[in-house]
Amino acid sequence: MKPATPILAVSLSLALTASALAAPAGLLKSEFIYETAPFPQCHASTIAETTSGLAAAWFGGQREKSPDVGIWSSRFESGKWTTPVEVANGVESSTKRFPCWNPVLFQPKAGPLMLFYKVGPSPSQWWGMLMTSDDAGKTWSQPRRLPEGILGPIKNKPVRLAGGDILCPTSSEHAGWRVHFERTSDLGQTWQATKPVNDGREFGAIQPSILFHKDGRLQAVGRTRQGKVFQIWSDDDGKTWGKMTATPLPNPNAGTDAVTLRDGRHLLVYNHTTKGRSPLSVAVSTDGRDWQAALVLEEEPGMEFSYPAVIQTGDGLVHITYTWKRQRVKHAVLDPARLELRRMPDGVWPK
Repeated sequence: MKPATPILAVSLSLALTASALAAPAGLLKSEFIYETAPFPQCHASTIAETTSGLAAAWFGGQREKSPDVGIWSSRFESGKWTTPVEVANGVESSTKRFPCWNPVLFQPKAGPLMLFYKVGPSPSQWWGMLMTSDDAGKTWSQPRRLPEGILGPIKNKPVRLAGGDILCPTSSEHAGWRVHFERTSDLGQTWQATKPVNDGREFGAIQPSILFHKDGRLQAVGRTRQGKVFQIWSDDDGKTWGKMTATPLPNPNAGTDAVTLRDGRHLLVYNHTTKGRSPLSVAVSTDGRDWQAALVLEEEPGMEFSYPAVIQTGDGLVHITYTWKRQRVKHAVLDPARLELRRMPDGVWPK
């Protein structure tokens, strides 16, 4: 290959510089987990840090609700994502197959990697499933159905409480959109569940995420039909919850996810709009009430960038996966120490 001419070298340098300058502060990487796949649509990704690196999963198939939709997974190895493989499907017999939905990966402090997902004709009729992996997602156990009335984490990751219990944020849609919480102390062998914490009328709410506060309280935030991200608080490790209220942040009836960072701040990924699923934004808060604008991951009118999943890994970096136009899964890496935060009076994104 011939060396680049000085003019071409300067042009390349300027292009790279412009690209770097265009990236929001704190955004280190933005990449597709795969470029091509044997399914035309995908949605509802999840990400976890395993004992040997990152693992991601999502559902993929002809389209959401199609019987061919299965759970697909990829692992980050040697600096790149592995080719996606289908790890679960809804085949019940040679003549009956149901779609799969909303995988959730979770790596316990001790124990195998867990993969929760749902199977059924619709969110009002689905049931919870669980698989485990002893080798960080390379191979999986046979799937087993969760007990009647237990769905597992519905979209967003569980959290480990100080006492060792795993608390799962979940919700149901068969009798209105209602949030509840499930816990297990033995890696999913036995379960306890709260009653719904909202009536489904004042707030039709689903898909919570759980945040930790320095005073010991838990806060859950998530999706509603009322045009705002909801919030609700617990003083007793999620056994009981207060009244659900609206945050100032808009929500266009689209999935969100959030995580409490090691420095005590809270980071939320959501569609900051009242209509559509663009832009996809990141906000940060010190108290879970006053949120500041951090950056916009994607913005293109009329397109869909949605259903984020977010974690913080052992090196302190934040990893986000999300649906990109229903065609691919995108992975972004943030350095939370380098985010440039701006105030959002009354939840209005700053210009």
